[in-house]
Amino acid sequence: MSDKESNEKKNDQQADEAGGLSRRGFLGVTALGAGLVGASVIGGAAMTREAWAEAAKEARESKSKHKDSVDKTHVAPGELDDYYGFWSGGHQGEVRVMGIPSMREIMRIPVFNVDSATGWGLTNESRRILGDSARYRNGDCHHPHISMTNGKYDGKYLFINDKANSRVARIRLDIMKCDKITTVPNVQAIHGLRLQKVPNTKYVFANAEFIIPHPNDGKVFDLQNPNSYTMYNAIDAESMEVAWQVIVDGNLDNTDMDYTGKYCASTCYNSEKATDLGGSMRNERDWVVIFNVPRIEEEVKAGRFVTLGDSKVPVVDGRKKDGKDSRVTRYIPVPKNPHGCNTSSDGKYFIANGKLSPTCSMIAIDKLDDLFDDKLNDPRDVVVGEPELGLGPLHTTFDGRGNAYTTLFIDSQVVKWNMEEARRAYQGEKVNYIKQKLDVHFQPGHNHASLTETSEADGQWLVVLSKFSKDRYLQTGPLHPENDQLIDISGDEMKLVHDGPAFAEPHDCILCRRDQIQTKKLWDRNDPYFAETVERAKKDGITLETDNKVIRDGNKVRVYMTSSAPAYGINEFTVKQGDEVTVTITNIDQIEDVSHGFVLVNHGVSMEISPQQTSSITFVADKPGMWWYYCSWFCHALHMEMNGRMLVEPTATA
Repeated sequence: MSDKESNEKKNDQQADEAGGLSRRGFLGVTALGAGLVGASVIGGAAMTREAWAEAAKEARESKSKHKDSVDKTHVAPGELDDYYGFWSGGHQGEVRVMGIPSMREIMRIPVFNVDSATGWGLTNESRRILGDSARYRNGDCHHPHISMTNGKYDGKYLFINDKANSRVARIRLDIMKCDKITTVPNVQAIHGLRLQKVPNTKYVFANAEFIIPHPNDGKVFDLQNPNSYTMYNAIDAESMEVAWQVIVDGNLDNTDMDYTGKYCASTCYNSEKATDLGGSMRNERDWVVIFNVPRIEEEVKAGRFVTLGDSKVPVVDGRKKDGKDSRVTRYIPVPKNPHGCNTSSDGKYFIANGKLSPTCSMIAIDKLDDLFDDKLNDPRDVVVGEPELGLGPLHTTFDGRGNAYTTLFIDSQVVKWNMEEARRAYQGEKVNYIKQKLDVHFQPGHNHASLTETSEADGQWLVVLSKFSKDRYLQTGPLHPENDQLIDISGDEMKLVHDGPAFAEPHDCILCRRDQIQTKKLWDRNDPYFAETVERAKKDGITLETDNKVIRDGNKVRVYMTSSAPAYGINEFTVKQGDEVTVTITNIDQIEDVSHGFVLVNHGVSMEISPQQTSSITFVADKPGMWWYYCSWFCHALHMEMNGRMLVEPTATA
């Protein structure tokens, strides 16, 4: 045995006697727990027996604390998660429903995509909701947000934006289906999205990002032209109609609203109105735009607005002119190219995240009245803190205990800092406002703490959406998944407890308590979701719950049938080649979880019909022959036998 091996064995024996932990075991534990790798040597000499025993004890305690956090993420079979998580589906154009803390994906809600499982984008009901934008086959979801009453989630709606095609969608949370989609006029690329918090969600606020000429008719391409700009948009949460728009200087990025219902804030970059990367970073400062919502409403009510093109939406000018502020906006200079904009859960601050600066800017909301009343000499007077946090701060979230958590994209970290201490440091006091930095993997973008957007922020969990996963998962070729990470923030220290792969850039997420969402187990037969289909059936003299009939109206054929496991009400119908066929199915099963499907082979026809739901789909029977249809959702022991046939007779010339 070599001298080195002899010394290692001796140290292992000493450790076993002192604390029951070998050197190799100690190194393994400390690598995961307290980060004490290398502590077995002090000043080039081996540890004493006493020092080794103390280090072993600390390692075991650290491992035990970490294990407690990991144990909290385990949701046993038959148990339920404490929180719903709603993830934007990124380039998939959907919303994903997660359970927290298990990080299990429960459901996907199609919104801006085509989904053959549910028939979204194929059924008549979904195409009515998509409207003219049904022609778009793609979406780019960014920011999901839940409707509120008095600063708390009310579980009624979730809203999500589509940056790719300038849309905002609403999801009913009782059925977890999209029920409204609005295309915002006069703009390109809806990015930042937030909601009015009090007294309730009257408005959905949406940032349009890119500057475009008005009118955008191909005659002007110069962004320096005074008629080139972008706009801030307010959408009525109930009607989903655009209520008003405000012209601004610069590209809008992210937005949030205060807890009074009075002020919104948006980060702006590219104050230069440049069209190239270097030009958009030329100015040393860009700004945060503050919007005075009551004043905007006054302008609209007084008729002090214009309309653009075919749109009837009131447009108010919020730009500075000749160095003078508009009545409805104020521009607060902050370090260049700011990104995230977040309202602290205590209602005190808008936090503008630096991106190209290592700092965040803390804007005191209680100073904004003075700013709009022109009582301040400098708009920077509302900035009460600018903590230096690290490289690439993007987004900030809150625990309700006075602490903020900011992602550092370049440093691949989350930094925990205290807001009041950062404010004191800005005033010259020597105080260490940074409480902890935690490595995440890798390049984090958005982060979100439980209930953080509400006055009930509870500081239990923090989700970090890391853009790169590199070595965290099995290799999948050049395209990697992204990495969603769960962090326990319930104690004094952040503890990383879970990695979860995610596909196609889930941009942001939101967490609410499970008791804040009340879902239906069965469809209500009077649900407005399929009301138009019901009305059409009434005109045809059909009782959807009982009738199985085929109605011919020239070359239009309407097939009405019921479904009840394991059979359709009609197992054969005949049409002629070239007929436009509408199949309407009502699921008369009354047991939750017994969903049926309808797939017509070789016709691109697919839809879901859950218990007590009515769904319909229209297609052209363009090929003569016998075509099978079948149930695509496993519903019964005889599920395979749940099928039927469409017989297509050839035309005389065929």
